[in-house]
Amino acid sequence: MKATSPRTMRPGTATLRSWAAACVGGLLLYASFPPLGLWFLGPLGPALLILAVRGRRARSAFAAGGIFGIAFFAPLIVWLANLGLLPWLALTAVQALVFALAAMPLPRLIALPGWPLYTAAWWVALEAVRGRAPLGGFPWGRLAFGQADAPYAGWAAVGGGPALSFAVALLGSLLVYGVTAWRGDRRRLSLAAGLGAAALITAPLAVPAPETSGPSAVVAVVQGNVERERTLDEQARMRGVAQNHASETKALADAVRRGDVPRPDVVLWPENSLDGDPGRFPELGSLVADSVRELNRPLLIGSILEGPGERAYNAGQLWLPGQGPVSRYAKRQLVPFGEYIPARSLLGGLGSLQLIPRDLLPGTSTAPLVAGRVRLGDVICYEIAYDDRVRDTVRAGANLLVVQTNNATYERGLQAGQSEQQLAMARIRAIEYGRAVALASTSGVSAVVAPDGRVMDRLGTWRGGHLVQEVPLASGRTLSERLGVWPEALLGAPVLAGLVLALRRTRRMVVPREAPAEAPEHDQSFTKLLS
Repeated sequence: MKATSPRTMRPGTATLRSWAAACVGGLLLYASFPPLGLWFLGPLGPALLILAVRGRRARSAFAAGGIFGIAFFAPLIVWLANLGLLPWLALTAVQALVFALAAMPLPRLIALPGWPLYTAAWWVALEAVRGRAPLGGFPWGRLAFGQADAPYAGWAAVGGGPALSFAVALLGSLLVYGVTAWRGDRRRLSLAAGLGAAALITAPLAVPAPETSGPSAVVAVVQGNVERERTLDEQARMRGVAQNHASETKALADAVRRGDVPRPDVVLWPENSLDGDPGRFPELGSLVADSVRELNRPLLIGSILEGPGERAYNAGQLWLPGQGPVSRYAKRQLVPFGEYIPARSLLGGLGSLQLIPRDLLPGTSTAPLVAGRVRLGDVICYEIAYDDRVRDTVRAGANLLVVQTNNATYERGLQAGQSEQQLAMARIRAIEYGRAVALASTSGVSAVVAPDGRVMDRLGTWRGGHLVQEVPLASGRTLSERLGVWPEALLGAPVLAGLVLALRRTRRMVVPREAPAEAPEHDQSFTKLLS
């Protein structure tokens, strides 16, 4: 038998190395997010993806991007398996496919001069697409959301999540650029990359801290808890959640009367803290009214409120002492296959989707809920991941952000960090807008976050309790809020220019069809990192 020459072994070996780099990169990026929270590993994800696709053809880059996406998303959203294996596998596959398709032109971008800027822009553009499509998008897993503890998290106050994601991706790109330049005896370029990375890390430290010397309010967050061990069907039919929150509110009132905690200016219950519409069910209305009287303070509840026809809203409803319900915020970003079923006539009868008998209606109002000097910017659960949903309520005048959430389903069996990931997003939003954030969850994690992203207090999962904290009521405007969507547009736009340049460059090159796409000869040290 004729021996296989080393030359013929190289393509297979290179492919395996590419796949290994992509897999490790995805896993390291996952590790930067809660529950592990090793934020400093974040830049290594983009760095290893670059190594995985560098010098590869589009088809090979597609494979590497898909492997990266699977290695990242499969563990990141494994908590979705609490709903069943199919939802977890399906969403992982969709997100991995998006990464695979987006990775196809990446090798050509990396071949351009100044490529670290193009790859960072590529990440911003990719996250912009993922956050909008399909079915309204899935922004979970943005680079920025794993960096709440990073010293450079202040980029969020400058340009929001897009600026912070750009910084993380650029750090990873500069790391690869600097190492390969050093190994290629281009020491000045390596030094320039190091200085650029240092500037990215230190520049946000010059951003002024949020103003905290103005008015403040005492906020109480009530976590009533629910039973953990139950099936999805039992959860859909479960009652008594409201009573749990009323009982915990009574315990809070007793603590106030004993002088253990100050009397709050506003009390917050989580999403779905009521299992029905208090306007439709008198016993629920009486229970809420009694809870308001316990403290004689405004109370924000979470309930499914009846809408026109057979439809309903997932809403936060504000009750005032002596007045009852005075205003509400209806969730605007509904969860597909959770709060509505796309193509219901085809899919509505499948599996656990039968537990969703009707589609909810999206709300339209962005106005804050006013409780004295407190103007609550309500953001319900899934909405915390969407830039425009949070930005709208801040621009409408909110001086305190509230995240009402119900994570019991996603923590029911396998606890894999869904609640912690949501808290990390809330921390980034606090930095982004210079607002305190109160996170109210039925079963945890509930927390109060300072405007600088610091967690002031928190409650763990699967326990009842309450938090009482004095927080600033900020009215200032961060640069991120002023700029709105522009950072995303400007930081993502270079990828389009890069693609045009790469296309023109490809047309000028005369390359035989059988010749593999390789890294430029002057930069062969790059590929040695995989050797």
